[in-house]
Amino acid sequence: MACLPSPSGRGAAKLLSSRYSRSLGSPHTHATIPRIPSTFRVVTSKSLDSTVLTETPEGIRLILRPAGAAPRLFAFLVDFAIRALVMISMSTLLGDFGGLGMGLFLITFFLIEWFYPVVFELTVSGATPGKRLFNLKVVMDSGLPVTPAAALIRNLLRVADFLPFAFGFGLLCMLCRTDFKRLGDLAAGTLVVYGSTVRASARLNQLPAAPALRPADDLSGDAQAAIVNLATRSPRLTPERSEELAALVPAHAAADPASASGVARVTALARWLVGHRP
Repeated sequence: MACLPSPSGRGAAKLLSSRYSRSLGSPHTHATIPRIPSTFRVVTSKSLDSTVLTETPEGIRLILRPAGAAPRLFAFLVDFAIRALVMISMSTLLGDFGGLGMGLFLITFFLIEWFYPVVFELTVSGATPGKRLFNLKVVMDSGLPVTPAAALIRNLLRVADFLPFAFGFGLLCMLCRTDFKRLGDLAAGTLVVYGSTVRASARLNQLPAAPALRPADDLSGDAQAAIVNLATRSPRLTPERSEELAALVPAHAAADPASASGVARVTALARWLVGHRP
């Protein structure tokens, strides 16, 4: 059995293991046994999905999905087009005012170039129009709304990200990190994530509806945690990814392998393990 990677890495796997091992050790459920069947193995590879598990000061666990280079590039191009249209309009309006018009144009250019992202990122949406179009927003590493100081720092450091040209350093930094942070994000302690966050603590115990399926053997705590973790995550994964991960669960883990296959079998096993018995 592969110990499937969770959104939070090994820390969340241990949390799941301890939580469900306690429940499985009750008189009304299977007792865990100290040995791990030979068909199960621990996988130490990196997570297949780029997610970040963070906890707010109130103790609420959130799952954040960092945005990669492609959607952020598209969002930047939309914002660039908006700024360009504003500057072209200002140039047309102020063109007849001579030196005064040129001065106002330069002031407007400075404000839009440096404070356009800051102002929008400090709104409730935490995103510029381009980011909102692609369902992106800027948050702190903790998942909380971005602060004025952080918004200012990350946008001032766009100069460093742009070097040597065409955001070379920024792109290289994003491609070298699983959370896709550029230099400005590292300095400000911010993340660019997809707009929807998930309360991890609320999803741990939510399993899709399915008939419970009794395991063929008493499973180790790690094996139980892996099965339950996959079952709770499957609604948020693509069908292809869910089936790919479910294929790692040996068929003989279920007492009646022919009764279900793939994700349905894993979900049925998970419901049995957490106490949903017929």
